[in-house]
Parts: sequence; structure tokens; C-alpha cells
Amino acid sequence: MQRRDFLKTSARAGLVYSALPLLPSLQRTAAYKLALIGSGWWGMNILRSALQHGGCKLTAICDVDTRQMDAALQTIRTLTADRPKTYGDYRELLHREKPEIVIVATPDHWHPLIAIAAMQQGAHVYVEKPVCHTINEGKAMVKAARQYDRTVQVGTHRRVSPHNISGMEFLRSGKLGEIGMVRAFVHYPGGPGKLVPDQEPPPGLNWDMWCGPAPLRPFNPTIHPKGFRAYLDYANGQLGDWGIHWMDQVLWWTEEKYPRRIFSSANRFIKKDNTDAPDTQNVIYEFESFTATWEHRLYAGNEAERTNVGCYFYGTEGTFHMGWLDGWTFYPSDKNKSIIHEAPKLHKPDEQNIPELWADFMQAIAQKRSPVCDIAIGQRSTNMSLLGMLSAKLGRSIEWDGEKEQVKNDDAANQLLQRQYRGEWEYPV
Repeated sequence: MQRRDFLKTSARAGLVYSALPLLPSLQRTAAYKLALIGSGWWGMNILRSALQHGGCKLTAICDVDTRQMDAALQTIRTLTADRPKTYGDYRELLHREKPEIVIVATPDHWHPLIAIAAMQQGAHVYVEKPVCHTINEGKAMVKAARQYDRTVQVGTHRRVSPHNISGMEFLRSGKLGEIGMVRAFVHYPGGPGKLVPDQEPPPGLNWDMWCGPAPLRPFNPTIHPKGFRAYLDYANGQLGDWGIHWMDQVLWWTEEKYPRRIFSSANRFIKKDNTDAPDTQNVIYEFESFTATWEHRLYAGNEAERTNVGCYFYGTEGTFHMGWLDGWTFYPSDKNKSIIHEAPKLHKPDEQNIPELWADFMQAIAQKRSPVCDIAIGQRSTNMSLLGMLSAKLGRSIEWDGEKEQVKNDDAANQLLQRQYRGEWEYPV
């Protein structure tokens, strides 16, 4: 069998496996009061898993776009008998409903304020990745979780994906030998795109509230829904989106918690549309015992590079690819040894493992333990992406003090660890 056919067959075999064994549900007598803030595509993926798991009563949902919220309500009616109240402002929801568990599935720039407010109100939080837009926001989120003694799970669901778990076991077994380099990458096809005129916000969308603490720019349909991650006012491009998953895989494998030196080159060579995030980016992360790199491009899809996402771990005994739809594969240096492959086991829709992550979250609450993707873990992985973007903005390398969470001897860089919030919104500390 040719390698390409082998990988295709193995990936298909994994994707048709739809019923994964979940952790047993630990439920108290009364269901937790659950609220969803951000009812779009991914928020509904999380909510489905929460409702299927049980142990929660959906009391409220919040969204600044009533069109999105109305569509979510139609889906909710097919999933549960719960009839949640609806809100356009998360502050009112938290004040009136006092939920015990809050899902934060908004655009990235809103994660810190909403998650911290939910913790202050007394809720445990499931927050999507990346946890924040700037580095000091993440520090404030960790501080709040510890101060209010709340369980906070970050949506890096690859930490519970069966093939990622077994892949980490393989890497830690020493079968790859000494590992000196990890290359993380995402290569997606695309082209220059086109300019789309700004418009008046559609009826039902509170655009001022959508922008919130971030700059208020004219509404453009390429931003909302789903397009915000290509706009640096609200996210951090491909590195801040896909990158955090693979940076998290690097940190999961190593015993080191952060890189010591970072350099990034980022450009827009191809894109001619409304977005401003890099279409081409390379980052070098120097650790004490190895080097990790990140690369992405948003163009030039081709047949030569069939594996377009994941991490390659390079060791003295071979090369190991940790992937997504294609599982993981070990290519030994010794040509007399066989390639080893494990297919993924993922859930529909969108090939994810949210049910396992939600089950761990609920167990962590019940057992008063740290969840598998605790906020401190999610913050460190988010920092990897944010440090790459910081170096790109500065146009030079930076040295990172991971214990103090500051750039060493670099006032200009440290000023970019946070940003000025707009209007009434106050930056968290």
C-alpha cells in the first residue's frame, strides 16, 4: 500500500468511529445552573456536549447578535426541554441568573472580561481558546481562578483526543530517541481574496457591544460571523487560532513551561482583502533543550504537502507526526523497521473531542481538582502564540522571563503585553 493510501485509509477508519467511551458522569442531586455566552458555531458545539453529558440545566444564553441567538434557540429546542432566558449583555445575565457554570465562546477579545466576571459571580468556567488577546489578560484570568477558587477549563480539546494521548505516551517512552526540534505548522489553500465594502450593522446586531473593549471599527461582513480571527483588533491571526493547539502539544510533551527566546517574521505577501493578519508567518522558539518552530501560509495548497497541519517531532530514532484528521505516524530512521500509525477517534460535527473535555470538566468540579486543560495550562499555551505575535510586531527577537512573565530588559516589548481598553471597559489586573 502506498503511504498516501495508507494514511487516507487510516484516517477514514478513525472518522467513522463516532461513539467514544466517556468518563463516567459525576452528578449531584440538583443540576448545575448553566449559561452559554456566545451562541455561534463553536459555542453550540460545546453546549451540545454539555447537554448530552447531563448534570446541568440550561438557564440562560447571551449573544449580542439576536439572529445568531434565535438560531441557537431553535437548535436548543431539539436538544433539551430547558427553555433558557435570553440576554444581550453578559453582565445582566450574571447578575440576574447567577449561573454555576458558564461557557465563554465569544470572539477572543471578550474571553478575559467575561470569564473573570463569571468567576467573581461564583461560576466555574469553560472558556474557549485562546484564553486572551494580550498576555497580561491571561495573567489576570489565572489570578481570578485562584482567588475565587473556581474550576476553569480551556477548550484545548486535543489534550483528551485518544490519538493525541497515545502519541504523547509514545513520545515520552523514548522510542523517538533524543528530540532536538519540533516543527508546528498549518498550511491552508487560499488566494488574495477581495475587498468587501463596510456596511451598516445588520438589524439585531449590537456592533458596539460586539467590539466591546477592542477598537470600534466599521462593521464588515468579513468580520462577523466567523471571520474575526483574521483581524488583529479582535484576535491574533492563524498563530492565535490554530497555533495555540500545536503550541499546546509542544508544551504538553516537554517538561519546560516556556521558551527563553522568540523570533518571528510575519508578512502579508498574498492577501489583498480587508483582513490585516499575516498570511505568512515563521516563528522560532528557543527552549533550553530543543527548538520549536511555527510556520503558516494561507495560500498555495498543493498535492506535494498532503499533511498540512500538526507537529513534526524530530528525534535520533526517527520522525513523529502528531496530526489531526490523519492521527499520528512514526517514521523510523532505520529503514528495516515498520512505520507505526494510529488513526484518530473524533466526534461530529467538526472532528473534535469536546465531549471528553466536558466530562473531565464536570469531574474536576465534583472532585475539586484541576481539570486537564486548567487555565494555567491554557494561558501558557496561549502565551506561546502571543509571544510570536509580539516579536512580529516589534520586528526583532525577544527574551522571555517565564517566571516573571515579562520580556527581559525590553520596556518597548513589555508595553505591548497589554493594550488600552475602549470606553467604559477596564483592563483586568
